[in-house]
Order: sequence, then C-alpha cells, then structure tokens
Amino acid sequence: MSSRTLTLAVAALLGVMAGTSQAQKAKLTWGPAPPFLPSGAKFALVSGDPGKTGPFEIELSMPNGYTIPPHWHPTDENVAVKSGEFRFGMGDKIDTKSMKALKPGQSGSLPANGHHYARAHGPTVVAVSGNGPFAITYVNQADDPRTKAKPKAK
Repeated sequence: MSSRTLTLAVAALLGVMAGTSQAQKAKLTWGPAPPFLPSGAKFALVSGDPGKTGPFEIELSMPNGYTIPPHWHPTDENVAVKSGEFRFGMGDKIDTKSMKALKPGQSGSLPANGHHYARAHGPTVVAVSGNGPFAITYVNQADDPRTKAKPKAK
C-alpha cells in the first residue's frame, strides 16, 4: 500500500469517526441534573458512565446565575465551554471578584481535591469529562442538595 493510499484511508476513517461523534452529540437526551447538583440545570450523558471506573463525558446546561457552591472531587475535572460563560473560582467561599471566566471554545482543568465553585453567566452549556467514578463533596454540608430537607407531603 502506498503512503498516499494509507494517508487517504486514515483521513477517510477519521472523517467517518468525526461524523459519528457529531451524530452521537446531536442525539443527546437531556433531563434534570443529578441530585448531587442544585436544581435548575439540565444534564446529558455524552459517553461512558460517570458512576463507574473509566472515562466519561457529560454536558450540563445551566440557566443564568446557576451556582454550584464550593466543593471538591477526588479526581481531576475537565470543563469545556460550549456556549455562554462559565465562571469559576478556587477556595472554600464564593468570591465573585476572584472568579475566572471561560468562554465558548475555551477549556480548563480543575485538580483532584481542589476546592472550587462555579457560576453560569448567561445561559451556559459545558462539557465535563474525566475518569470515574465521579463524586462531589460540598465544603459545607448545608450546600449539598442531597441533604437539604424535602418538603413534607400533604
């Protein structure tokens, strides 16, 4: 096989793979965010299983002002902004003056065990990826939506 034929074959394969990836992303199924996140966001699984060992990717769609209180993860977290503006900061308390902003096309990584927080500026969609299992621990237990009191049924 000539190098030109091999190059064309690889290019065709990459094109098919890219088309498949785009088709998969176009078919995302959106639903409410998992209970470990504050209510109001929407969630879609792109690949993998965040609850199991191995790579995963999810997308999170957040309304303007949506805030994830200070928390940390036992694994690195990668965030890529699809639309809107994703603001984040490091530490145990939200400090809006020190938050950094990521805009569409920009991405960043947050290190394992690093305490951080996030806020959407405008309607915002981000892709979050990493190696599972994904876990979140809130700095202040009172911020954890899983432990907040639920209204009593009438």
